[in-house]
Amino acid sequence: MAVLIAPSILAADFSRLADEIRRVEEGGADWIHCDIMDGHFVDNISFGPAMVKTVRQLTLLPVDVHLMIERPDHFVPRFAEAGANSITVHVERESKHDVSETLKEIRELGCRAGLTLNPETHFSAVEPYLSVIDLLLVMTVHPGFGGQRFCPSELEKVRRGSAWNRANESQITIEVDGGINADNARLCIEAGANVLVAGTSIFKAREYAAEIRALRGG
Repeated sequence: MAVLIAPSILAADFSRLADEIRRVEEGGADWIHCDIMDGHFVDNISFGPAMVKTVRQLTLLPVDVHLMIERPDHFVPRFAEAGANSITVHVERESKHDVSETLKEIRELGCRAGLTLNPETHFSAVEPYLSVIDLLLVMTVHPGFGGQRFCPSELEKVRRGSAWNRANESQITIEVDGGINADNARLCIEAGANVLVAGTSIFKAREYAAEIRALRGG
């Protein structure tokens, strides 16, 4: 699979969001990533469906929504209606939902269904669901805040997801998020990741296009 780059708008300048999205589009971005935080599941608050709807109006690129929230099952319809193309939810019990039912709901609403796990959560937690997801998101930092340092030990989960794909002749998209930059992107790709979420490294770069090329290894 080709390596896709998904800039996370959490690190963008919201006062000129349209220009920020235009610049990453022109720079070669493949998806736009939206981190949704509720102040409960993670200790931060970001934005909600209204922002996703705005992003949808500003781009033709796929909108990738990561719900770091309690009761994602309650909010999934709102994000689907706002224009999400893929919606990823957490496997941890603290997220307080029936994982199987939520994944089913995401697909029924016409979105790609993703599942993610925090660094302290064992890969075995997602194994029962691998046959019913489109996307596996491996967090390489503890979610909640941008700018954290990449944790290379989490790449073992990427390798296990990639091995599962090979063993089952599957094509689950494997996405990584957390401290991704040009220095560690190659490690992620070699482990089997094919979508790289990057916020700070792109939006704090002088040239977005150059940073996106560097993330791909170009």
